[in-house]
Amino acid sequence: MSRISIGADHAGYELKAHLITLLTAQGHEVVDQGTHSTESVDYPPICAAVGRDVRDGRAELGIVLGGSGQGEQLAANKVRGVRAALCNDLYTAKMARLHNDANVLSMGARVVGLGLAEEILATFISTPFEGGRHARRVEQLAELEKDF
Repeated sequence: MSRISIGADHAGYELKAHLITLLTAQGHEVVDQGTHSTESVDYPPICAAVGRDVRDGRAELGIVLGGSGQGEQLAANKVRGVRAALCNDLYTAKMARLHNDANVLSMGARVVGLGLAEEILATFISTPFEGGRHARRVEQLAELEKDF
């Protein structure tokens, strides 16, 4: 099983709590970076903490959650080495891993219901990186980070 870092803002808190229960029951080790209630909170520090866990090897994968997932994805992607993908459907969850070797999943708790969120998460976790021609492109993404 994997070690997974997870964080959410207030809009994603309830989905985060649900996914932590699910992941733990599946045998994953979960690192909870917050928030711990539905009280309004700023998401950038939380998502950056998830990204740093992935970058620094404290977690194999990360999950960031918010209302739409957009801002959370943007914040996580500010951490060098993070490839966060907004996946509010099964196709993007599969392709994010298969072709882009995404290491952080972002979802919108106001966009997906619990059942779909569970399926997206399962797809994201279980889909391996295809490599091949896609590895060259992921390497090019890493090279772009060195310029900034």
